[in-house]
Amino acid sequence: MRAEEVTLLFAYNAWANARVLDAAAKVNAEQFVQPAGLSHSSVRGALVHVMGPEYMWRTRCQEGVFPKAPLAEQDFPTLDALRARWREEEAKLLAYVGGLRDDDLARAARYQTTAGVAHETPLWQVLVHLVNHGTQFRGEAAVALTQMEHSPGNLDLMAWLRERG
Repeated sequence: MRAEEVTLLFAYNAWANARVLDAAAKVNAEQFVQPAGLSHSSVRGALVHVMGPEYMWRTRCQEGVFPKAPLAEQDFPTLDALRARWREEEAKLLAYVGGLRDDDLARAARYQTTAGVAHETPLWQVLVHLVNHGTQFRGEAAVALTQMEHSPGNLDLMAWLRERG
């Protein structure tokens, strides 16, 4: 995998996240936190579970910091609180990914899980995993938002590629 391709995937990821966050802005505060039959309970839970790993993997790979616990849903009582943190994290993540070179992607990312278990994985695989993970849980939030009559619309990579020309 080349750095140009990873940068493209993360630009798509940011676009798709923004679409879901914009749709989430249309639900009321109660709908945002109510159980919705998702693997992380609510729209808020699903979105925290998209942003949280973006933070955790970036700090692991870029800073060598190994968070001991995932971000807690309760730390983001409102969509505005979640969005503010996400903007900060997205800027850091995009800057990190944008600064990678092809040879960086082949190197091993050495990290520890929240349980303290050490692993080593090629960086490109970690980054592709992160985008794929976001797709899964962003999709869950999109289904719940659609059921609340606030669909984020088409979140496909191809839709984004066509939209940007």
